[in-house]
Parts: sequence; structure tokens; C-alpha cells
Amino acid sequence: MIEVEIIEHKKIAADVFEIRFPKVFSFKAGQVINLFVNGLPPRMYSIVSGESDNYLAILFDVKPTGLVTPILGNMTKGDRLNISRPFGNFKGTPEPAFWIATGTGIAPFYSMVRSGQGMNKTLIHGSRKIDSFYYHEDFLQVLGDNYIRCCSLETAEGLFAGRLTQYIKALEFLPPTQKYYLCGSAEMVVEIRNILISRNIPFTNIVAEIYF
Repeated sequence: MIEVEIIEHKKIAADVFEIRFPKVFSFKAGQVINLFVNGLPPRMYSIVSGESDNYLAILFDVKPTGLVTPILGNMTKGDRLNISRPFGNFKGTPEPAFWIATGTGIAPFYSMVRSGQGMNKTLIHGSRKIDSFYYHEDFLQVLGDNYIRCCSLETAEGLFAGRLTQYIKALEFLPPTQKYYLCGSAEMVVEIRNILISRNIPFTNIVAEIYF
């Protein structure tokens, strides 16, 4: 464990925050860290900052019934907590791939984009509301038309009106040789994985990270 001080604590949407710490170690985009807060069991969060950024950051949404996120949401600049060293194998490669996320599951893909791994990638992000497409301006700038936002409850120009699963089911072709990175709730990961397998995507080409 390493004790760090919060250098920035900012709200980016309703009940969604980004917390930044000093960069106390290097990492690979897509990796995670454990946070230790008030003696509670550790919670795992994807690093959202890029490999060359001079800070570490995580993204989280406050769960009203959660043990850790309400505490994190009320922290401020200067507060201290403990983190683990980075770990995990949910890491990008230079090859073409599909990135598929819901909600704050977008975090590892933002780290990958900030680390220069956006070339030849298609990002499909699902959300219920428009204000939940975190970092969308940066994704649009880097990925252009390869950044698809699927919104199930609200409509706007440039958005697919419907669930992420509907969008993927409607695609005429899914390249079987490419990797498919899934990050979000267990329900989403299982549902999308089943769709991909039914479309003849090899199980070995599906890489998943579940957010609880």
C-alpha cells in the first residue's frame, strides 16, 4: 500500500467524480488499482489517466448503498488514502479492436486513448442519459466516426437511440479476427459476450473487465 494525497477532486456529472493523486508509479493503460478507505475492504478502480500524464486518476460514480463511493464522493483536495500498485491484464494493443463500455466502464478506454492507443479502434459506449458520456469530446476528437454513443432514455443528434446491445445486434458484420474489449456491469458483459459468441466471435477474442 502507498499513501497518497488527493491533488484534485472534481465532479464531472451527477454523482460522478474524478479523483487525482500524484503519480507514484508507472502503469499500463487499462490496469487497475485497489483503494483502501477507512479500514474497509479494498475496492478496485481502473486508472483513467494516460501513461504519460503526470498524475494518477480514477473515475467513479457514487452508489447510495455503497460503503466506499459515498466516502470518496465527500473527500476533498488534501485528503489522504491508500492505494495499491497497478495490476491487471485488461491492456490494449496497437491492433484494430472494438472497445465496448457502459457507464464508468469507459475509464480504461480513456486511459488507452490518452496513452496513444486510439488508432484502429471502434468505441461503443452505452448509457441511459446524455450527460453520462464521460470525456466524449476527447473521444470524438481522437476517434471521430469510430466513437458511437448509444443512449436508451434520451435522444439527440449524433446518438444511437437505443441500448448498446441493440446497436451491436444491428451491425451487419463483426470481424472475427479482432479483439473485443468489454468493460461495465456483469449483466452487460455477459449479454454482450453472448451476442458476440452467437456471431461467431471466438471466446478467446473477448476480453472482459467487470465493474461492480
